[in-house]
Amino acid sequence: MTQRLALIGFGEAGMTFATASGWGAAATAFDIDPARRPLMKQAGVLPSMDAGKALGGSSIVLSLVTAGSALNAAKQCANFLEKGALWIDMNSVAPDTKRTAAAIIEAASGSYVDAAVLAPVDPARMKVPILLSGPAEEYARIALTALGFVNLRPVGPAIGQASAIKMIRSVMVKGVEALTGEMMAAANAAGVTAEVLSSLDASEQSRPWAERAEYNLERMATHGLRRAEEMEEAVKTLRSLGVEPTMTIGTVRRQRDAAKGHATARDAA
Repeated sequence: MTQRLALIGFGEAGMTFATASGWGAAATAFDIDPARRPLMKQAGVLPSMDAGKALGGSSIVLSLVTAGSALNAAKQCANFLEKGALWIDMNSVAPDTKRTAAAIIEAASGSYVDAAVLAPVDPARMKVPILLSGPAEEYARIALTALGFVNLRPVGPAIGQASAIKMIRSVMVKGVEALTGEMMAAANAAGVTAEVLSSLDASEQSRPWAERAEYNLERMATHGLRRAEEMEEAVKTLRSLGVEPTMTIGTVRRQRDAAKGHATARDAA
């Protein structure tokens, strides 16, 4: 890798990509949580004490924060960007949020790219499917390929196209998880869980529902707060399209409640 890379945010995605790619000291990372600096060292990237130092000299930036922090990250980092640097926004937010972030980055002479990650980064790692959109989508594809990403697809020149696909798809993906939680709560309360699950198995054979239910509930408990933020952006997406997000609003609440319940149980333990 010949161009310097900056990672803004070092959660699951940042750690997974940095570990899998072997970027090493060619990449610098910054996260608002100082407790993540040891993880940066573990992944071989250079920890930075502040965003300005991370962005200095970097021609490629991956924004890997949470949905609720995506716009603030763009605001706080814009003035530190190198002229012409690629700001590749991989956060799961609404198209309007990405367009607002793009205006901020472009006003600071950066080049904004809307990137949508379509699957969990673990275990896919560098093979995770990523959609790209915006005027610099082809430049971003070349740059990300050089960084080791192998499943990239440009989908159009307009910022917001990639995230629209992601957000609308998420209505189903995260919605099924939320509906599973509601179904299992009712089935357990009624004492008919085994019968409900077996009846679903009878009508759909692709995967036993006991496995699917366990998986969905675990994902909600572990990642519910982050997913709730993402689904709040999906609400914005649907409203911008003139669609009333009745179920999606419920998904936000269910995901957030599942995460709170998990935190309560963990804290009690």
